[in-house]
Amino acid sequence: MADEIFKPDVSLSRRKFLKGCAIAAAALGLSESMTAKLVEAATSPQRPPVIWLHFQECTGCTESLLRASHPDIARLILDIISLDYHETVMAAAGHQAEKSLHDTLEKYDGKFICVVEGAIPTKNNGVYCKIAGKTAMEILDEVGPRAAAVIAIGTCAAFGGVQAAEPNPTGAVGVQELLKKKTVVNVPGCPPNPVSFLGTVLHYFTFNKLPALDHLNRPLFAYGRKIHDQCERRAHFDEGRFAQQFGDEGHLKGYCLYKVGCKGPGTFSNCPAIRFNDVGVWPVGVGHGCIGCTEPDFWDNMGPFYERLPDVKIPGGGIVESAGSAGAKILGVTAAAVGIHAAVGIGRKLASGSKSEDQE
Repeated sequence: MADEIFKPDVSLSRRKFLKGCAIAAAALGLSESMTAKLVEAATSPQRPPVIWLHFQECTGCTESLLRASHPDIARLILDIISLDYHETVMAAAGHQAEKSLHDTLEKYDGKFICVVEGAIPTKNNGVYCKIAGKTAMEILDEVGPRAAAVIAIGTCAAFGGVQAAEPNPTGAVGVQELLKKKTVVNVPGCPPNPVSFLGTVLHYFTFNKLPALDHLNRPLFAYGRKIHDQCERRAHFDEGRFAQQFGDEGHLKGYCLYKVGCKGPGTFSNCPAIRFNDVGVWPVGVGHGCIGCTEPDFWDNMGPFYERLPDVKIPGGGIVESAGSAGAKILGVTAAAVGIHAAVGIGRKLASGSKSEDQE
């Protein structure tokens, strides 16, 4: 079995383990008292088996997960789950690896978690991605319906990613396009934050159900707010202070990056709140605009990455128009509101005076 061929060093101090659970609880929006429940679920001796499938991808999602630190989230996850099949990190290869896959399917039918990394090509019957003589479509059709839960990690698995960009020569699609009868939890990003994946897994283990999802099947705890609304540069946007080009005075002062292509106003993710590897930085924070990688078809809809899109449609929030005059408009609205408030106050005083005169 997989335990015999895959024995990673998953030693993790209790302090780091508790820290990881606390970070996951915070990301999920749970109270501090719920951390104990997450720890209880994470330390259960019954480790859920996981089959991790790789299709059209760069393995960046796995690489970012394995390199997560403070705490070592990779080890934390490996302490929680039984990773029975993962082509990148398992010791087995060839027939031995395939045996591990099929043994897990038979032994844990309906009880394992299926994690998919990478898009699935569908053109010409899926011949553009084959493993052990089977296409990605065939493998997903064999494994996905038998899983207790399916998680698509990364934008490629969630929405097709770069493989699905125009003209999409292989007919690449996300997992949910093929598993129509299964709820697929999408954890998009190029790559996604490891904490978003960890939180999803821990929520499922703790409450025996999937976390609340948005209309794109993304966990709300991680993708429920726009980057723009959480960004430390938001105040500059509101005041109309923008970097006009990379390296200029505004850029050096940390002004809003919308004019140099930041797609934060149209992107939903927790990037500003939960930093990668807990090191305190993220792309926008160090001066590079968001490219919208958690959104469907971002390669087509968010480009060119270094040009602003003045008419980007914000899901559920209207249209961002002239960014240059945004601050002025906001200030104008504020001034108008102050004026209205003052006028109402004067009107009330006049009305009050009139009543007093009538009474006299």
